[in-house]
Amino acid sequence: MSETNTNGKVDMEKIVSLCKRRGFIFPGSEIYGGLAGTFDYGPLGVALKKNIQNSWWNHFVTNRDDIYGIDADILMNPKAWEASGHVSGFSDPLVECPKCKKRFREDTVEAGTDGIRRCPDDKEVLGASRQFNMMFKTQIGATEDQNSISYLRPETAGGMFVNFKNVVDSFHPKLSFGLAQIGKAFRNEIAPRDFIFRLREMEQMEIEYFCHPSKWEETFEHLRKEFKAWMMSVGLPEKSIHEIEIGDNDRAHYSKRTIDFEFDFPIGQKELAGLAYRTDFDLKQHSEFSKTDLSYFDEETKERFIPHCIEPSIGVERTVLAVLTSAYREEEVEGETRTVLAFVPSVAPIQIAVLPLSKKDELSVPAQEIVKKLRKIARVQYDETQSIGKRYRRQDEIGTPYCVTVDFDSLNDKMVTVRDRDTMKQERIAIDKLEEYFNGKF
Repeated sequence: MSETNTNGKVDMEKIVSLCKRRGFIFPGSEIYGGLAGTFDYGPLGVALKKNIQNSWWNHFVTNRDDIYGIDADILMNPKAWEASGHVSGFSDPLVECPKCKKRFREDTVEAGTDGIRRCPDDKEVLGASRQFNMMFKTQIGATEDQNSISYLRPETAGGMFVNFKNVVDSFHPKLSFGLAQIGKAFRNEIAPRDFIFRLREMEQMEIEYFCHPSKWEETFEHLRKEFKAWMMSVGLPEKSIHEIEIGDNDRAHYSKRTIDFEFDFPIGQKELAGLAYRTDFDLKQHSEFSKTDLSYFDEETKERFIPHCIEPSIGVERTVLAVLTSAYREEEVEGETRTVLAFVPSVAPIQIAVLPLSKKDELSVPAQEIVKKLRKIARVQYDETQSIGKRYRRQDEIGTPYCVTVDFDSLNDKMVTVRDRDTMKQERIAIDKLEEYFNGKF
Protein backbone atom coordinates (compact mmCIF):
# COMPACT_ATOMS: atom_id res chain seq x y z
CA MET A 1 0.00 0.00 0.00
CA SER A 2 1.37 3.41 -0.95
CA GLU A 3 0.04 6.56 0.71
CA THR A 4 0.01 10.17 -0.35
CA ASN A 5 -1.01 12.96 2.00
CA THR A 6 -0.96 15.98 -0.28
CA ASN A 7 -1.55 18.40 2.57
CA GLY A 8 -1.70 21.93 1.21
CA LYS A 9 -1.29 20.67 -2.37
CA VAL A 10 -4.41 18.58 -2.91
CA ASP A 11 -6.59 19.71 -5.78
CA MET A 12 -9.39 21.87 -4.39
CA GLU A 13 -11.78 20.37 -6.94
CA LYS A 14 -11.32 16.94 -5.34
CA ILE A 15 -12.35 18.29 -1.96
CA VAL A 16 -15.30 20.21 -3.44
CA SER A 17 -16.46 17.08 -5.30
CA LEU A 18 -16.14 14.85 -2.23
CA CYS A 19 -17.97 17.39 -0.06
CA LYS A 20 -20.96 17.46 -2.39
CA ARG A 21 -21.01 13.73 -3.16
CA ARG A 22 -20.89 12.68 0.48
CA GLY A 23 -23.15 15.35 1.95
CA PHE A 24 -20.65 17.69 3.60
CA ILE A 25 -21.15 21.00 1.75
CA PHE A 26 -23.50 22.03 -1.08
CA PRO A 27 -23.58 25.18 -3.24
CA GLY A 28 -26.12 27.64 -1.82
CA SER A 29 -29.51 27.84 -3.60
CA GLU A 30 -28.20 25.38 -6.16
CA ILE A 31 -31.57 24.52 -7.76
CA TYR A 32 -31.98 28.22 -8.62
CA GLY A 33 -28.55 28.56 -10.16
CA GLY A 34 -26.74 29.31 -6.91
CA LEU A 35 -25.69 32.54 -5.20
CA ALA A 36 -22.02 33.56 -5.20
CA GLY A 37 -20.31 33.35 -1.85
CA THR A 38 -22.91 31.10 -0.19
CA PHE A 39 -22.75 27.40 0.73
CA ASP A 40 -25.02 25.09 2.72
CA TYR A 41 -23.82 22.39 5.08
CA GLY A 42 -25.24 18.90 4.61
CA PRO A 43 -25.66 16.30 7.39
CA LEU A 44 -21.98 15.33 7.59
CA GLY A 45 -20.74 18.89 7.07
CA VAL A 46 -22.83 20.35 9.87
CA ALA A 47 -21.63 17.53 12.16
CA LEU A 48 -17.99 18.28 11.29
CA LYS A 49 -18.53 22.01 11.83
CA LYS A 50 -20.29 21.50 15.17
CA ASN A 51 -17.56 19.15 16.37
CA ILE A 52 -14.90 21.76 15.56
CA GLN A 53 -16.92 24.46 17.32
CA ASN A 54 -17.49 22.24 20.35
CA SER A 55 -13.79 21.44 20.51
CA TRP A 56 -12.93 25.17 20.47
CA TRP A 57 -15.60 25.98 23.07
CA ASN A 58 -14.48 23.20 25.39
CA HIS A 59 -10.82 24.19 25.07
CA PHE A 60 -11.27 27.90 25.71
CA VAL A 61 -14.49 28.19 27.74
CA THR A 62 -15.71 24.98 29.38
CA ASN A 63 -12.27 23.88 30.59
CA ARG A 64 -11.20 27.32 31.84
CA ASP A 65 -12.37 29.53 34.70
CA ASP A 66 -11.23 32.83 33.21
CA ILE A 67 -13.19 32.98 29.93
CA TYR A 68 -16.95 33.65 29.84
CA GLY A 69 -19.15 32.72 26.91
CA ILE A 70 -21.69 35.11 25.44
CA ASP A 71 -23.99 35.15 22.40
CA ALA A 72 -24.61 38.72 21.26
CA ASP A 73 -27.27 39.64 18.73
CA ILE A 74 -26.41 40.04 15.05
CA LEU A 75 -28.19 43.42 14.88
CA MET A 76 -26.76 46.20 17.03
CA ASN A 77 -27.35 49.89 17.48
CA PRO A 78 -25.56 51.42 14.47
CA LYS A 79 -23.67 53.80 16.76
CA ALA A 80 -21.67 50.79 17.93
CA TRP A 81 -20.30 50.40 14.40
CA GLU A 82 -19.52 54.11 14.24
CA ALA A 83 -17.51 53.77 17.44
CA SER A 84 -15.57 50.78 16.15
CA GLY A 85 -14.74 52.56 12.89
CA HIS A 86 -16.60 50.13 10.63
CA VAL A 87 -19.01 52.70 9.19
CA SER A 88 -16.21 54.93 7.96
CA GLY A 89 -13.38 52.48 7.41
CA PHE A 90 -14.51 48.89 6.81
CA SER A 91 -13.80 48.84 3.10
CA ASP A 92 -11.84 47.22 0.28
CA PRO A 93 -10.45 48.86 -2.88
CA LEU A 94 -12.79 48.18 -5.82
CA VAL A 95 -12.27 48.55 -9.57
CA GLU A 96 -14.98 48.41 -12.23
CA CYS A 97 -14.96 47.49 -15.92
CA PRO A 98 -16.51 50.36 -17.95
CA LYS A 99 -17.77 47.90 -20.57
CA CYS A 100 -19.29 44.87 -18.77
CA LYS A 101 -19.76 46.77 -15.46
CA LYS A 102 -18.31 43.88 -13.44
CA ARG A 103 -16.59 44.86 -10.22
CA PHE A 104 -13.44 43.31 -8.77
CA ARG A 105 -11.38 43.68 -5.64
CA GLU A 106 -8.32 45.54 -6.81
CA ASP A 107 -5.89 43.04 -5.30
CA THR A 108 -7.45 40.14 -7.24
CA VAL A 109 -6.63 41.60 -10.65
CA GLU A 110 -2.98 41.49 -11.63
CA ALA A 111 -1.53 44.33 -13.67
CA GLY A 112 -0.09 43.47 -17.08
CA THR A 113 3.51 44.01 -18.14
CA ASP A 114 2.56 47.60 -18.92
CA GLY A 115 1.39 48.11 -15.31
CA ILE A 116 -2.27 48.46 -16.32
CA ARG A 117 -5.10 46.39 -14.82
CA ARG A 118 -7.58 45.03 -17.34
CA CYS A 119 -10.90 43.23 -17.01
CA PRO A 120 -10.31 39.45 -16.93
CA ASP A 121 -13.34 38.95 -19.22
CA ASP A 122 -13.21 41.57 -21.97
CA LYS A 123 -9.69 43.01 -21.42
CA GLU A 124 -10.96 46.59 -21.10
CA VAL A 125 -8.86 48.91 -18.93
CA LEU A 126 -10.40 48.96 -15.46
CA GLY A 127 -11.54 52.20 -13.89
CA ALA A 128 -9.90 54.01 -11.01
CA SER A 129 -9.80 52.33 -7.62
CA ARG A 130 -12.38 53.40 -5.05
CA GLN A 131 -13.29 52.24 -1.57
CA PHE A 132 -16.24 49.89 -1.12
CA ASN A 133 -17.78 49.42 2.35
CA MET A 134 -18.39 45.72 2.92
CA MET A 135 -21.10 45.99 5.58
CA PHE A 136 -24.58 44.81 4.66
CA LYS A 137 -27.13 47.57 5.30
CA THR A 138 -30.66 46.79 6.42
CA GLN A 139 -33.70 48.69 7.67
CA ILE A 140 -35.28 48.34 11.10
CA GLY A 141 -38.94 49.21 11.58
CA ALA A 142 -41.71 50.22 9.20
CA THR A 143 -40.20 53.54 8.11
CA GLU A 144 -37.28 53.49 5.70
CA ASP A 145 -35.17 56.56 6.33
CA GLN A 146 -31.74 57.50 7.65
CA ASN A 147 -32.81 56.77 11.23
CA SER A 148 -33.88 53.20 10.43
CA ILE A 149 -30.54 52.09 8.97
CA SER A 150 -28.78 49.22 10.72
CA TYR A 151 -26.15 46.70 9.67
CA LEU A 152 -25.58 42.97 9.74
CA ARG A 153 -22.51 42.68 11.93
CA PRO A 154 -19.22 42.30 10.02
CA GLU A 155 -17.53 40.67 13.04
CA THR A 156 -18.51 39.18 16.40
CA ALA A 157 -16.06 41.24 18.47
CA GLY A 158 -18.35 44.27 18.76
CA GLY A 159 -20.96 42.36 20.72
CA MET A 160 -18.36 41.39 23.30
CA PHE A 161 -17.02 44.88 23.83
CA VAL A 162 -20.48 46.38 24.36
CA ASN A 163 -21.23 43.63 26.90
CA PHE A 164 -18.00 44.13 28.84
CA LYS A 165 -19.73 46.14 31.59
CA ASN A 166 -22.64 43.68 31.82
CA VAL A 167 -20.30 40.76 32.50
CA VAL A 168 -18.20 42.75 34.98
CA ASP A 169 -21.31 43.86 36.89
CA SER A 170 -22.85 40.37 36.87
CA PHE A 171 -19.84 38.16 37.59
CA HIS A 172 -17.19 40.52 39.05
CA PRO A 173 -14.35 38.70 37.28
CA LYS A 174 -10.80 39.29 38.35
CA LEU A 175 -8.36 40.41 35.68
CA SER A 176 -7.18 38.80 33.54
CA PHE A 177 -10.37 37.41 31.96
CA GLY A 178 -11.94 36.99 28.55
CA LEU A 179 -15.22 36.87 26.68
CA ALA A 180 -15.75 34.24 23.98
CA GLN A 181 -18.29 33.93 21.23
CA ILE A 182 -19.09 31.77 18.22
CA GLY A 183 -21.39 33.51 15.79
CA LYS A 184 -22.34 34.66 12.32
CA ALA A 185 -20.72 37.60 10.59
CA PHE A 186 -21.56 39.12 7.20
CA ARG A 187 -19.35 40.84 4.65
CA ASN A 188 -20.43 42.02 1.24
CA GLU A 189 -17.35 40.59 -0.46
CA ILE A 190 -16.69 42.01 -3.90
CA ALA A 191 -15.26 38.72 -5.16
CA PRO A 192 -16.14 35.69 -3.00
CA ARG A 193 -14.12 32.71 -4.18
CA ASP A 194 -12.16 29.55 -3.44
CA PHE A 195 -15.03 27.42 -2.14
CA ILE A 196 -15.66 28.23 1.55
CA PHE A 197 -12.45 30.24 1.97
CA ARG A 198 -13.95 33.66 1.18
CA LEU A 199 -17.68 34.05 1.81
CA ARG A 200 -20.34 36.66 2.32
CA GLU A 201 -21.85 34.85 5.32
CA MET A 202 -19.48 33.18 7.75
CA GLU A 203 -19.00 32.17 11.35
CA GLN A 204 -16.25 33.31 13.66
CA MET A 205 -14.79 31.93 16.87
CA GLU A 206 -13.38 34.88 18.79
CA ILE A 207 -12.07 35.77 22.23
CA GLU A 208 -11.60 39.25 23.66
CA TYR A 209 -9.20 38.74 26.55
CA PHE A 210 -8.81 41.68 28.93
CA CYS A 211 -5.72 42.28 31.01
CA HIS A 212 -3.76 44.97 32.85
CA PRO A 213 -1.72 47.10 30.41
CA SER A 214 1.50 45.83 32.02
CA LYS A 215 0.50 42.19 31.42
CA TRP A 216 -0.23 42.29 27.70
CA GLU A 217 3.00 40.64 26.53
CA GLU A 218 2.72 37.56 28.74
CA THR A 219 -0.99 37.31 27.95
CA PHE A 220 -0.26 37.53 24.22
CA GLU A 221 2.31 34.74 24.45
CA HIS A 222 -0.01 32.51 26.49
CA LEU A 223 -2.84 32.87 23.97
CA ARG A 224 -0.47 32.35 21.04
CA LYS A 225 0.58 28.97 22.42
CA GLU A 226 -2.97 27.96 23.36
CA PHE A 227 -4.38 28.92 19.98
CA LYS A 228 -1.76 26.94 18.07
CA ALA A 229 -2.17 23.94 20.39
CA TRP A 230 -5.90 23.92 19.70
CA MET A 231 -5.38 24.05 15.92
CA MET A 232 -3.13 21.01 16.13
CA SER A 233 -5.64 19.18 18.36
CA VAL A 234 -8.24 19.20 15.55
CA GLY A 235 -5.78 17.69 13.08
CA LEU A 236 -3.81 20.55 11.53
CA PRO A 237 -0.14 19.57 11.08
CA GLU A 238 2.30 21.93 12.77
CA LYS A 239 4.40 22.12 9.60
CA SER A 240 1.39 23.57 7.73
CA ILE A 241 0.77 26.37 10.26
CA HIS A 242 2.88 29.48 9.76
CA GLU A 243 3.08 32.37 12.22
CA ILE A 244 3.51 35.63 10.36
CA GLU A 245 4.46 38.74 12.31
CA ILE A 246 2.61 41.68 10.75
CA GLY A 247 4.67 44.82 10.27
CA ASP A 248 3.82 48.31 11.50
CA ASN A 249 2.53 49.49 8.12
CA ASP A 250 0.24 46.50 7.57
CA ARG A 251 -1.45 46.17 10.96
CA ALA A 252 -4.94 47.43 11.70
CA HIS A 253 -4.88 50.95 13.14
CA TYR A 254 -5.92 49.73 16.62
CA SER A 255 -3.26 47.01 16.86
CA LYS A 256 0.19 47.32 18.44
CA ARG A 257 1.10 43.73 17.58
CA THR A 258 -0.52 41.17 15.30
CA ILE A 259 0.37 37.63 14.33
CA ASP A 260 -1.45 35.99 11.44
CA PHE A 261 -1.63 32.20 11.49
CA GLU A 262 -1.42 31.16 7.87
CA PHE A 263 -2.13 27.65 6.62
CA ASP A 264 -1.15 25.64 3.55
CA PHE A 265 -4.52 25.54 1.82
CA PRO A 266 -4.97 24.02 -1.67
CA ILE A 267 -4.96 27.62 -2.96
CA GLY A 268 -1.63 28.35 -1.28
CA GLN A 269 -0.45 29.71 2.07
CA LYS A 270 -3.33 31.91 3.26
CA GLU A 271 -4.62 33.44 6.48
CA LEU A 272 -6.52 31.11 8.79
CA ALA A 273 -6.55 33.02 12.08
CA GLY A 274 -5.23 36.14 13.76
CA LEU A 275 -3.94 37.18 17.16
CA ALA A 276 -4.07 40.94 17.78
CA TYR A 277 -3.10 43.18 20.68
CA ARG A 278 -5.88 45.77 20.40
CA THR A 279 -4.67 47.88 23.38
CA ASP A 280 -7.54 49.79 25.06
CA PHE A 281 -8.84 51.14 21.73
CA ASP A 282 -12.24 49.42 21.70
CA LEU A 283 -13.33 50.05 25.29
CA LYS A 284 -12.20 53.69 25.01
CA GLN A 285 -14.14 54.18 21.79
CA HIS A 286 -17.32 52.64 23.16
CA SER A 287 -16.95 54.65 26.37
CA GLU A 288 -16.73 57.85 24.36
CA PHE A 289 -19.57 57.12 21.94
CA SER A 290 -21.97 55.61 24.48
CA LYS A 291 -21.09 58.00 27.35
CA THR A 292 -20.74 54.91 29.57
CA ASP A 293 -17.82 54.28 31.92
CA LEU A 294 -16.15 51.06 30.75
CA SER A 295 -13.20 51.25 33.13
CA TYR A 296 -12.27 48.46 35.55
CA PHE A 297 -11.63 48.87 39.27
CA ASP A 298 -9.09 46.50 40.78
CA GLU A 299 -10.13 45.76 44.37
CA GLU A 300 -6.64 44.64 45.37
CA THR A 301 -4.59 47.54 44.01
CA LYS A 302 -7.42 50.11 44.27
CA GLU A 303 -6.56 51.15 40.72
CA ARG A 304 -9.10 52.16 38.08
CA PHE A 305 -8.13 51.86 34.43
CA ILE A 306 -9.27 50.81 30.96
CA PRO A 307 -8.15 47.18 30.44
CA HIS A 308 -6.15 46.27 27.37
CA CYS A 309 -7.34 43.52 25.06
CA ILE A 310 -5.79 40.55 23.22
CA GLU A 311 -7.96 39.07 20.47
CA PRO A 312 -7.53 35.53 19.07
CA SER A 313 -9.90 35.13 16.12
CA ILE A 314 -10.46 32.26 13.69
CA GLY A 315 -13.02 31.61 10.97
CA VAL A 316 -15.14 28.47 11.27
CA GLU A 317 -15.37 27.86 7.51
CA ARG A 318 -11.64 28.31 6.98
CA THR A 319 -11.01 25.90 9.85
CA VAL A 320 -13.37 23.36 8.26
CA LEU A 321 -11.46 23.73 4.97
CA ALA A 322 -8.11 23.38 6.76
CA VAL A 323 -9.31 20.25 8.57
CA LEU A 324 -10.59 18.75 5.30
CA THR A 325 -7.30 19.60 3.57
CA SER A 326 -5.24 18.06 6.38
CA ALA A 327 -7.35 14.90 6.48
CA TYR A 328 -7.52 14.20 2.74
CA ARG A 329 -5.62 11.11 1.59
CA GLU A 330 -5.36 9.14 -1.62
CA GLU A 331 -3.86 5.67 -1.26
CA GLU A 332 -3.22 2.85 -3.69
CA VAL A 333 -4.60 -0.41 -2.33
CA GLU A 334 -4.34 -3.54 -4.46
CA GLY A 335 -4.26 -1.52 -7.66
CA GLU A 336 -7.19 0.73 -6.70
CA THR A 337 -7.30 4.24 -5.28
CA ARG A 338 -8.72 4.52 -1.79
CA THR A 339 -9.87 8.03 -0.79
CA VAL A 340 -9.73 8.68 2.95
CA LEU A 341 -10.55 11.59 5.23
CA ALA A 342 -8.24 10.84 8.15
CA PHE A 343 -10.00 13.05 10.71
CA VAL A 344 -8.87 12.94 14.31
CA PRO A 345 -11.67 11.08 16.13
CA SER A 346 -12.74 14.14 18.13
CA VAL A 347 -13.97 16.00 15.02
CA ALA A 348 -15.03 13.09 12.78
CA PRO A 349 -18.75 13.38 11.92
CA ILE A 350 -19.14 9.64 12.53
CA GLN A 351 -16.76 7.93 14.96
CA ILE A 352 -18.00 4.35 14.64
CA ALA A 353 -19.96 2.63 11.87
CA VAL A 354 -21.76 -0.61 12.75
CA LEU A 355 -22.07 -2.90 9.73
CA PRO A 356 -24.07 -6.15 9.78
CA LEU A 357 -22.78 -8.57 7.16
CA SER A 358 -26.39 -9.28 6.18
CA LYS A 359 -29.66 -7.33 6.28
CA LYS A 360 -31.39 -10.36 7.77
CA ASP A 361 -32.86 -9.90 11.22
CA GLU A 362 -30.53 -12.45 12.78
CA LEU A 363 -27.64 -9.99 12.18
CA SER A 364 -29.38 -6.61 11.89
CA VAL A 365 -31.13 -6.90 15.26
CA PRO A 366 -27.96 -7.58 17.32
CA ALA A 367 -26.12 -4.92 15.24
CA GLN A 368 -28.72 -2.31 16.17
CA GLU A 369 -28.37 -3.30 19.83
CA ILE A 370 -24.65 -2.58 19.54
CA VAL A 371 -25.48 0.82 18.03
CA LYS A 372 -27.62 1.68 21.06
CA LYS A 373 -24.83 0.77 23.47
CA LEU A 374 -22.08 2.61 21.59
CA ARG A 375 -24.13 5.79 21.19
CA LYS A 376 -23.59 6.35 24.92
CA ILE A 377 -19.92 7.05 24.24
CA ALA A 378 -19.56 7.99 20.55
CA ARG A 379 -21.19 9.23 17.35
CA VAL A 380 -22.41 6.04 15.65
CA GLN A 381 -23.93 5.26 12.26
CA TYR A 382 -25.75 2.06 11.27
CA ASP A 383 -24.99 1.04 7.66
CA GLU A 384 -26.37 -2.09 5.99
CA THR A 385 -26.45 -1.16 2.28
CA GLN A 386 -24.14 -2.60 -0.44
CA SER A 387 -21.28 -5.08 -0.01
CA ILE A 388 -19.04 -4.88 3.04
CA GLY A 389 -16.11 -3.75 0.87
CA LYS A 390 -18.09 -0.82 -0.57
CA ARG A 391 -19.29 0.12 2.91
CA TYR A 392 -15.71 0.20 4.17
CA ARG A 393 -14.74 2.51 1.30
CA ARG A 394 -17.72 4.76 1.96
CA GLN A 395 -16.87 5.06 5.64
CA ASP A 396 -13.20 5.74 4.75
CA GLU A 397 -14.29 8.56 2.45
CA ILE A 398 -16.41 10.27 5.11
CA GLY A 399 -13.66 9.88 7.71
CA THR A 400 -15.10 7.26 10.11
CA PRO A 401 -12.19 6.04 12.29
CA TYR A 402 -13.64 2.61 13.14
CA CYS A 403 -16.03 0.08 11.63
CA VAL A 404 -17.64 -2.70 13.65
CA THR A 405 -18.72 -5.66 11.53
CA VAL A 406 -21.30 -8.09 12.87
CA ASP A 407 -21.03 -11.45 11.08
CA PHE A 408 -22.57 -14.88 11.47
CA ASP A 409 -19.74 -15.99 13.78
CA SER A 410 -20.82 -13.18 16.13
CA LEU A 411 -23.96 -15.16 16.93
CA ASN A 412 -21.85 -17.92 18.44
CA ASP A 413 -18.64 -16.35 19.80
CA LYS A 414 -20.26 -13.03 20.86
CA MET A 415 -17.43 -11.13 19.16
CA VAL A 416 -17.28 -8.61 16.30
CA THR A 417 -14.60 -7.43 13.89
CA VAL A 418 -13.27 -3.92 14.50
CA ARG A 419 -11.53 -2.32 11.51
CA ASP A 420 -9.18 0.65 11.84
CA ARG A 421 -9.62 3.27 9.09
CA ASP A 422 -5.99 4.32 8.87
CA THR A 423 -4.22 0.93 9.00
CA MET A 424 -7.16 -1.16 7.69
CA LYS A 425 -6.14 -3.77 10.28
CA GLN A 426 -8.93 -5.84 11.81
CA GLU A 427 -9.26 -7.48 15.21
CA ARG A 428 -11.90 -9.48 16.99
CA ILE A 429 -13.32 -7.83 20.09
CA ALA A 430 -15.89 -9.23 22.51
CA ILE A 431 -19.22 -7.41 22.23
CA ASP A 432 -19.36 -6.80 25.99
CA LYS A 433 -15.88 -5.20 25.83
CA LEU A 434 -16.63 -2.73 23.02
CA GLU A 435 -17.41 0.27 25.23
CA GLU A 436 -14.19 -0.25 27.17
CA TYR A 437 -12.24 -0.70 23.92
CA PHE A 438 -13.52 2.51 22.32
CA ASN A 439 -13.25 4.54 25.53
CA GLY A 440 -9.53 3.85 25.31
CA LYS A 441 -9.45 4.95 21.68
CA PHE A 442 -11.36 8.23 22.20
